[in-house]
Amino acid sequence: MRTVRAPATSANLGSGFDVFGVALDRPADVIRVEKASRTTIEVTGVGSQYIPEDPEKNVVGAVAEALDAPAHIQIDKGVRPSSGLGSSAASAAGAALALNALYDRGYSRSELVPAAAEGEAVVSGEAHVDNVAPALLGGFTVASEDEVTTVDTDISLVACLPEIAISTRDARRVVPTRADMEDVVHTVGSAATLAVGMCRSDPELVGRGMDERLVTPARSELITGYENVRTAALDAGATGVTVSGAGPSVLAACYPDDRRQVAAAMVDGFDDAGVEARAYQTRVGGGAVVF
Repeated sequence: MRTVRAPATSANLGSGFDVFGVALDRPADVIRVEKASRTTIEVTGVGSQYIPEDPEKNVVGAVAEALDAPAHIQIDKGVRPSSGLGSSAASAAGAALALNALYDRGYSRSELVPAAAEGEAVVSGEAHVDNVAPALLGGFTVASEDEVTTVDTDISLVACLPEIAISTRDARRVVPTRADMEDVVHTVGSAATLAVGMCRSDPELVGRGMDERLVTPARSELITGYENVRTAALDAGATGVTVSGAGPSVLAACYPDDRRQVAAAMVDGFDDAGVEARAYQTRVGGGAVVF
């Protein structure tokens, strides 16, 4: 048996659509694998009732097939499905790392990213790596077509998860297909600012770099109370606020000492909109770990 803890992640970070990602130090999934003649899956934990255990419909089934590593796979969900916190990526990345160890395949973490992305394709329809890359590699990641660049950084974050469900497919449908050059230039500037902020572990630059005018405005309309939450977080000391991944979670960057009050303000902001929510006081963390 091999057991892996795989972290939640946040993709896009506002200005880095389909490119930027970070691993969060909490919450996380726990994946256990045992060798078997064919792949079977058992799911427990938060939201497990909504996750199919059929290997052809579950992300880890696709990963086991990609690695040619049949196993009995147990997933204890700590990351709620349809949360915008990389729930499927945590399971896919954890399974990839666990099966690699179980069968002694010898792949590096970077080499496991494409296999984990095959699992993501089961959920989103495309093999995106912006969540699985940080789940495997940790830190802040920049995904290009051919490689992933990783930066170790120390940035405090708050991820606030409302009791709203938004599917990744629905969130992708609202993304604009055209943009004004002025908005494109603004987004490039924000992305560059955010990347520099991550390299410097500077929450002011990271927060400023979350601002963009293309994807976030469209996706935020799917999240009841988003503007309330954003304003409340900024008033409480957040340096920047954006939609986490496809939503509905909202991500705020802040200084460590402001994390508690930012979290409380975000929960209150959703409450004012009639939506229950919980906040994770977290930070940029490491990748999946084999116990």
